Amino acid sequence: MKKWTRWQDWTALAAGLVAALATTWVTPAGASVALMLIFGILLIVSGILNLAMPDLRWMQWAQGVLGALLFISPWIGVYATAMGAAWFSWICGIVAVAVTAMTLAPTASSRSHHGDVAHAH
Repeated sequence: MKKWTRWQDWTALAAGLVAALATTWVTPAGASVALMLIFGILLIVSGILNLAMPDLRWMQWAQGVLGALLFISPWIGVYATAMGAAWFSWICGIVAVAVTAMTLAPTASSRSHHGDVAHAH
């Protein structure tokens, strides 16, 4: 995989950027600002690392976990009823998880495919 070309990582990075920036225009509630900033910035960093080093499989998993944590943060940070902050967290988290799953799925299927070919010979 070529560096800086995987659209899924660019999308996860953008989701992190939106989550972090959303803290400037949504009404804060509970720990929304802290959690959205932390998980948003960590998604940005993981996106950059995945773009720069696309073969780091563990970092792809970390990106997915960060997306999941952003998704559940409204309940953890007691801001699930603050619709602005909660919706940004839910949508950005789901987007990050979905695009990360797209990156992981081809890798897993290509490994099992290669394994089948190796056993066939």
